[in-house]
Amino acid sequence: MRNIILYTTDWCSACTSAKRFLESKDLEYEEINIETQRISRSKLMELTGRLAVPTIVIDGKVIGGFESLQELL
Repeated sequence: MRNIILYTTDWCSACTSAKRFLESKDLEYEEINIETQRISRSKLMELTGRLAVPTIVIDGKVIGGFESLQELL
């Protein structure tokens, strides 16, 4: 079982696509909405090394955004 974390925002279409993609693969994930959780972009950079959303972390490794997720899975 993989530990998958998605850093997202409500307005991000790629975030929605990433969630739908994971759901289509029957993979569970934890969503962290950086706006509702009040995580700044600078804090996101500290946590993941990325400013963009979605930022996807699998088993503690930052894999990138939605396109990287598609390539990996």
